[in-house]
Amino acid sequence: MESNFNQPQRQSLVGILVIFLEMVFQVLKATWPIIVITLLKANTQSVFIGSMILLGMLAWLGIYSYLNYRNFTFYIDEENEEFIVSDGIINKTKTTIQLHKIQQVNIKQNLIQRFIGVYALDVDTAGSDKKEGNIKAISHDLALALKSKLLENEGTKVAVTEEVIAAEKPEYKAIPFLKINLGSLLKIGITSNYVKSVGLILTFFFTIYENLHQAGAEDVISTEKLEGFVDNNSVWYSALVFILIMFTVVFLINILRTIIKFFDYTVTKQKGSLMLTYGLINTQSTILKPEKVQIVKISSNYFQKKLNVLEIKIRQAISNEKKDNKSLIEIPGCNTTERDEILKLLFKQLPEKGALMQPNFRKLIFSVFIIIVLPLTGYFLFGKYAEPIVFDYANIAVFYTIFMSVLLFFGFRNYRLFVNDNHIIKQSGAWDVDHEIIEIGKIQAITTSQLFWHKSLNIGSLTMHTAGGNITFHLGQFDKINEYVNLWLYEIETSNSNWM
Repeated sequence: MESNFNQPQRQSLVGILVIFLEMVFQVLKATWPIIVITLLKANTQSVFIGSMILLGMLAWLGIYSYLNYRNFTFYIDEENEEFIVSDGIINKTKTTIQLHKIQQVNIKQNLIQRFIGVYALDVDTAGSDKKEGNIKAISHDLALALKSKLLENEGTKVAVTEEVIAAEKPEYKAIPFLKINLGSLLKIGITSNYVKSVGLILTFFFTIYENLHQAGAEDVISTEKLEGFVDNNSVWYSALVFILIMFTVVFLINILRTIIKFFDYTVTKQKGSLMLTYGLINTQSTILKPEKVQIVKISSNYFQKKLNVLEIKIRQAISNEKKDNKSLIEIPGCNTTERDEILKLLFKQLPEKGALMQPNFRKLIFSVFIIIVLPLTGYFLFGKYAEPIVFDYANIAVFYTIFMSVLLFFGFRNYRLFVNDNHIIKQSGAWDVDHEIIEIGKIQAITTSQLFWHKSLNIGSLTMHTAGGNITFHLGQFDKINEYVNLWLYEIETSNSNWM
């Protein structure tokens, strides 16, 4: 039975509970340090007052959740081909989304929604910085039907409802095009995202310390044992122990984050598109259309090559580069054969490396100057004129110089641009080597630049602008760059490809 979306309708009634619990979670997330400190240090009277305030806040959140549910409606205006969402309590908002501008419709389910038994649906367009038309609580069948209806504007109906609902029936089992197993996720978790995990750890501890400091409860965390350990051992031994602990924590965080985010990652072919389904706690279902793909990045490092796993990141049209990471579609843990099949489906052929363009050696010299020479100069000047004690740690400066020199060398050696008749491939990276692939027909604009002292050297830079971001190649042979640019501009002008 086909659902009727022509008339305004509300979410499921349990949406009240979903909205309420999500708001309670946000409040607890922002105030948990204060709550913990209050319970540990406050007297009985303070705890009672705090409990009354908390109960009053919960009552207010309950009323707000009900009013939010009552005022939220959505429907499809078929005459004007628009998806219309109305919400707001005091300030009413009416969001109108033209169907042909809808880029992606995602069906999601977080832990709260899974416990209650409903799904969320949000609509993504290239002209907005955030997800639009966010429906927090509808049934799975209704979400699939609405998703199918919203994506009919491409000219061919996306049979989401029939295929996906049938796939869930016992008598029918769809064969996935790609299924990432737990072993592949473990390999990716162990061999990637070191810097991101270290950043998460430091952010977590600094956030806790800052919250405790603002609440006047620094004494909750005792640093005496840590200071005693450092005093009783050498600096190098303490540093080694710290590094080993940090690497252990990073490995565990990487593995847990990868498994939780990408658990049961399944890719299914669906009428020329890819349907991606994944997630352990927060599940997500996304349809990826090849014509909407702007940039495909393939990343791997030495260990991943040995384990035959790699990561694919796909960028569609974005309206704000600050939202770039949030709009990425990631496919982790596939092997080279699966990579080639995905690329064939996205680009209608397997992109191959064509003519090679290399950067001038001055790119390496400039990087060495910025990353090594300037910091070392500041270090020596600070030690000579301000704090001579920093020279006691000169070994660290030596290690930094050697480490960064190796990274810069391999980064320069891997920095390449490959051009063939249909695609441009940029290769970069020192440890994680990235290959960014774009179709020439999807380039929106091209910028070339050349500093005046580079004119006699015939070197310059190239930036290719797409709806999914920019790709820049620095200090290449400038006359060759201009030759390619003229050819690409001609191809772009004569191309009728649908990149949106």
